[in-house]
Amino acid sequence: MENNRKIIHIDMDAFYASVEQLDNPELKGKPVAVGGSRERGVVAAASYEARQFGVRSALSSKVAKRKCPGLIFVKPRFARYKEISNQIREIFFEYTDLVEPLSLDEAYMDVTYAKMGKPSATLIAQEIRKRIFEETKLTASAGVSYNKFLAKVASDVNKPNGIFVITPDKAQEFIDNLEVRRFFGIGKVTAEKLNKMGIWFGCDLKQIDRFELARLFGKSGNYYYDICRGIDQRPVEPSRERKSVGAEQTFSNDLFQENELQTELFKIADILWERYEKTKATAKTLTLKYKYADFEQHTRSKTNPGWISTKNELETEAKGLLHSENFTKGIRLLGLTLSNFQHEEGNEPVQLTIEF
Repeated sequence: MENNRKIIHIDMDAFYASVEQLDNPELKGKPVAVGGSRERGVVAAASYEARQFGVRSALSSKVAKRKCPGLIFVKPRFARYKEISNQIREIFFEYTDLVEPLSLDEAYMDVTYAKMGKPSATLIAQEIRKRIFEETKLTASAGVSYNKFLAKVASDVNKPNGIFVITPDKAQEFIDNLEVRRFFGIGKVTAEKLNKMGIWFGCDLKQIDRFELARLFGKSGNYYYDICRGIDQRPVEPSRERKSVGAEQTFSNDLFQENELQTELFKIADILWERYEKTKATAKTLTLKYKYADFEQHTRSKTNPGWISTKNELETEAKGLLHSENFTKGIRLLGLTLSNFQHEEGNEPVQLTIEF
């Protein structure tokens, strides 16, 4: 049955702006707009400090500056956002292969058959949020429910840095009291049209029959009819096969000594090996990533003729990559990634009992 599914929606908090504040501590606590400029263009993302002044994505830079005179504009760095997004998705894949990214900063997960045997979808969501913060220093919000619509709406309830759970027995009450403008899939224009019809909340929308909604809104009308009753049978659809697995660590103090770097690298290799074993795949390519204190980044890869099949092989290859580099400055980050995967065939998921 549909309401036996366990769906999580993870949404990073002010992702682009938060990354900029993370990488440039001088921006922390200040109103930041990613994209645009003082006089032209549009805002791609805004920090929560900027949102307090009414600055939002898609707002013109000129209007944004008028609303918030102290607004700081920064250029977007999509390569950096994608790098962190991939790191976060690696965490998702440790719990389920059913991951459907919506963008760089949000994704659905179906944890009905979770890999790690956790007893609760809520606990999984809490653990993922904790892991994201520990590994990236960024916060995420989560929604948990039995379908995509409710999980998506739920993730916005306690933003930022919060979690909200909608269990099957509480779903209809929640929907009945939800303003239609907050329904995922109902845009501003549609919400205004519904409001003019006297439809403000889910309980109002539920009074309109399917035929009338279809007549007024076409195919979307059928969707509105279902979601105001808590019905959404859309599956979580993975958009790609997993092609890599990685682990990395940012250090509180820059490292200069090679023996210190090797010690930390082996710790990272321990984490990577644990994640690698869970993929049920074999890899040929190992990549070392390191970042200097000034954020200059380098990578070095090696592809083996055979598969990396033991932890000792991983450590040996990682050590070789590390000692092949000539470090010129203090290191603030080290990372290892295994790629060039061959997946095992015929692995069927084992059904687990997952409670909200």
